[in-house]
Amino acid sequence: MHTRYINLKGILSIEENPNILYHQGKAMDNPSIIHHAYLEIVDGLIHDFGSMANLPVQAAEQTIDADGQWMLPAFIDSHTHLLSAKDRVDEFEMRMRGKSYEAIAKAGGGILNSAKAMAQASESDLIKGLLAKLSVARKTGTAAIEIKSGYGLSVDSELKMLRVIQAVKEASTMPIAATFLGAHAVPEGYSREAYMDLVIDDMLPIIAKEGLADFVDIFCEDGYFTNEDLTRLASAASHWNLPLKSHVNQFTSTGGLQASLASNALSVDHLEVLTDQDLNDLTTHFQQGKTCMPVALPLCSLYLKIPYTPGRKIIDANLPLAIASDCNPGSAPSSNLCLAWGLACHQMQLTPMEGLTALTLNAAASLNWSHRMGSIAKGKEAHLILTKVMENPAEIPYQFGDVLIEETLIHGRS
Repeated sequence: MHTRYINLKGILSIEENPNILYHQGKAMDNPSIIHHAYLEIVDGLIHDFGSMANLPVQAAEQTIDADGQWMLPAFIDSHTHLLSAKDRVDEFEMRMRGKSYEAIAKAGGGILNSAKAMAQASESDLIKGLLAKLSVARKTGTAAIEIKSGYGLSVDSELKMLRVIQAVKEASTMPIAATFLGAHAVPEGYSREAYMDLVIDDMLPIIAKEGLADFVDIFCEDGYFTNEDLTRLASAASHWNLPLKSHVNQFTSTGGLQASLASNALSVDHLEVLTDQDLNDLTTHFQQGKTCMPVALPLCSLYLKIPYTPGRKIIDANLPLAIASDCNPGSAPSSNLCLAWGLACHQMQLTPMEGLTALTLNAAASLNWSHRMGSIAKGKEAHLILTKVMENPAEIPYQFGDVLIEETLIHGRS
């Protein structure tokens, strides 16, 4: 299929060099733009684009007049817990009455609450629910997504979650990355050490042999898992060629970031508590020619009323930054990346274009996907946002309570 969009107000985030994997520092605020443009999609890939003055003479099979609309790379949600068996609206009410996230977790709520529901859920119901959530995410600009396990906390339930994600991968047109997050919380009846043995010795080999995960992850935080657990998991995962991602520095800075860097983690996610030493160590890592994408989760900060990741400081240190939703039933019950973009600007002091880069190319890099998507480049997959009619795409984060997206294209199809 050959589709041509004409009379676009503009095209944003163009990469003449599709081998650029991410942008950092000032480059995040300087996307290439073509005004009054056309864009062509052939068989799900970006085929050509340019100024309307250079519109090809040859006709396309389908021509769409997008007068006044912008074309952007679609959002890539690189950190979600989208698969869950039930909401936790009861905990929301508890929080509104003054209980903290940590207090609710200690009382048997939180992740353990979700794990109990997951154990009772059928795979068919989980598949149906996950497909519905993907449809919701797409309406706010998401065209590719990462989904974690972590609400199983047993061999059977973790495998069930990953098999459900695999089934949805096969049923959906949306690109999906699966992450094994067995080390999300310590279930009842286990010591932390014994549960880590179960994760590494029992769960991980089955998951790797069945090809159920693209990454592994761990929640490194006081009361959950330690830096030593992270190092041990990373070593075991490397045996199976599974890259590490990590939850670190959400509530405390206790060395999880440094342990992640030493273990060659692909990304470090959360970073709401980031000390000067943490920032220096992250900067040194990049100066040594290594990469580890910092990922901010502003919807979680909004919901839990905790500090926002210091995105301005990260970018000003000439580092890259990605943004994701952290969509989950307990601390960020939303997949709306238009809202996340707005919060990144309003609360983290990012410019609109820095926010867009963080949601697209840099988000793709945090999943090893930027060779496929995340910018508008010839040959990349056509995962695109067609905005509503507007003068400036900065209207999307500016009007953060609205969704100014006409359609989200996946492989060039609406």
